[in-house]
Amino acid sequence: MQQSIEIMAPAGSPESLTAAVKAGCNSVYFGIEQLNMRARSSSNFTLDDLRDIAKRCKEANVKTYLTLNTILYDHDLRLMRKIIDTAKESGISAVIASDHAAMAYAKQVGLPVHISTQANITNIETVQFYAAFADVMVLSRELSLNQVKSITREIEKRKITGPSGELIRIEVFAHGALCMAVSGKCYLSLHSNNASANRGACIQNCRRSYIVTDKEDGHELEIDNEYIMSAKDLCTIDFLDKVIDTGVRILKIEGRGRSADYVHTTVSCYRQAADAVLNNTFTPEKAQAWKNELSTVFNRGFWDGYYLGRKLGEWSDSYGSKATEKKHYIGRAIKYFRKAEVAEFKLETGELSIGDTILITGPTTGVVRFEVDEIREAELPVNMVKKGHSISIKVPERIRASDKLFKIEPNEIHLN
Repeated sequence: MQQSIEIMAPAGSPESLTAAVKAGCNSVYFGIEQLNMRARSSSNFTLDDLRDIAKRCKEANVKTYLTLNTILYDHDLRLMRKIIDTAKESGISAVIASDHAAMAYAKQVGLPVHISTQANITNIETVQFYAAFADVMVLSRELSLNQVKSITREIEKRKITGPSGELIRIEVFAHGALCMAVSGKCYLSLHSNNASANRGACIQNCRRSYIVTDKEDGHELEIDNEYIMSAKDLCTIDFLDKVIDTGVRILKIEGRGRSADYVHTTVSCYRQAADAVLNNTFTPEKAQAWKNELSTVFNRGFWDGYYLGRKLGEWSDSYGSKATEKKHYIGRAIKYFRKAEVAEFKLETGELSIGDTILITGPTTGVVRFEVDEIREAELPVNMVKKGHSISIKVPERIRASDKLFKIEPNEIHLN
């Protein structure tokens, strides 16, 4: 059994970055500017953020991986080199790339490279080829566990090493959204809106419902019950022991477009599950408990991807999330009193009562979640308070002014 498994977390915002670190990740991956597969996201970091990200994560013993994995055109090359140069100077751990130009330049300047899933690595000879550039490779999402295991065994047998001289490490996706196309090679968005998925600008046509039209007589049929191109989310938590047994070293969680509480929950569950596998305490009962927890945050329903040998996807039967919980924004933090461990909040909408579960998020705070057992208004205890009022609540850890306050409630629509 391996001695360690790296849990790699998505960081699409400062809140998610902090949440990932607090939840126990070993590494984070994130994008900047427009040359990454989430280029449309409004929460991408900038070049100016790199030094601070590297510093914060180094202090927490967390590796930092910069995504630079879109296809590149000639007019992108100057920006690509600038990004890699800045990442190198800032102390970023590695760059995730799929275009050979980015790989070659990163190798030239001495910045470690990870090969993106966009490169579609599906066999040992391709691993051998990319070993000239990279120490870590993400395998294609369409492989079965048997195929993954065959590749990791052959790496050990052939002693295939990367630029560092160490054996190639294999990374796979463990959780999150799946694309209907082979490792993201989709052209629907480009065809309909001139927005290339392979340039990080996908508008997610596949997540919508469609009507089929008979070309001869014009009759229309609405495709009911299934969003026929919208795959359910990958979830490997209940067979993570089998995933780790293949010899993979890094488990990647998808979700740079997701909220901080999604990141905190998924990282925490997979960290606990991976540790349980390594110390032989992993059980089906624990796996089910983790899966129940994962279902509380954004998901389109779960399936096991292609790892167990399935040939076709499982499609969602509804639009959007099937999370068993939903959160409502109700206010923001005004001040935190460290000695008393009490925070003052301004309720801007809704209401809050004793016994409610709340979630507090912020760039430095990350995610704090707990059940409210006391509310004070003007220093007097109250059972319930409505919008427009300022209140004080005892908070188990430090938060910051302007942190957002949410109330968590069951999502009755998606509860079984």
